Amino acid sequence: MLHRRHFLKAAGAAVLAPSLPADTPSKQRHANDVILLGPDKVALSRLALGTGTKGGRGSSAQTRQLGLRGLSDLYWYGYDQGVTFWDSADSYGSHPHLKEALKRIPREKVAIMTKTRAKTAAEMRADLDRFRQELGTDFLDIVLLHAVREADWPEQRKGAMEVLAEAREKKMVRTHGLSCHSLEALKTAARTPWVRVDLARINPVGAMMDSDPDTVIAVLRQMKAAGKGIIGMKILGEGALRDRAPEALKFAMSLDCVDCFTIGAESRQELADLITRIPVASV
Repeated sequence: MLHRRHFLKAAGAAVLAPSLPADTPSKQRHANDVILLGPDKVALSRLALGTGTKGGRGSSAQTRQLGLRGLSDLYWYGYDQGVTFWDSADSYGSHPHLKEALKRIPREKVAIMTKTRAKTAAEMRADLDRFRQELGTDFLDIVLLHAVREADWPEQRKGAMEVLAEAREKKMVRTHGLSCHSLEALKTAARTPWVRVDLARINPVGAMMDSDPDTVIAVLRQMKAAGKGIIGMKILGEGALRDRAPEALKFAMSLDCVDCFTIGAESRQELADLITRIPVASV
């Protein structure tokens, strides 16, 4: 069930207008539609502002090219357009940039997703404390086990999973899951009750994906049937489909097993273009 958010300008600040009734019909879907993700119903925009393009070892295209001020400015611009889902990860090095952006935006108005490589309980506790300090927040909306490839990841990461489950009960974390980087890890996630949300690679040509689109979609539909929230990533194949954005966006918007998706824009112009294209893609 979707609710639409529209942002008005008042005294130079973004103000949230009343949502349309839940049963209001709409032929189009928008980047700033509010999605209630997964069983914990985390409210966030359909489009997430990603910060992990070609990311790893503490940096990404966004952090390298835009810097602290530039990336925080991109978050402010996105927020003014209703993009309230912010995607980050420890390995992208983007926590300080989100913290800077939060200096001008109320924390409760955005949903922050981050990711951890922790496997043990001790590693997970340390990461949760560090992440909250780096982001300048008492709670995290979504925490994912990052780039999981092993089919038996629940055995290998049991300690970290237990700490995240406890953190959700204490409301330190609103929901948890993982990002999958192999088909076997994805299949395991589909049948694992602990997974409340999943970040999955999906696009029409299989670029940077775990398998061909039809195979991945079949697994994602199993997840959806089990009540899990599904976030799409690699929608543009980490740039491989940049020149075919209308096709890739139309594909993502057509999927009944993807609730929302993240794309790593690198400028205001690129983000504005994505926001403009999404309603057309969903017709």
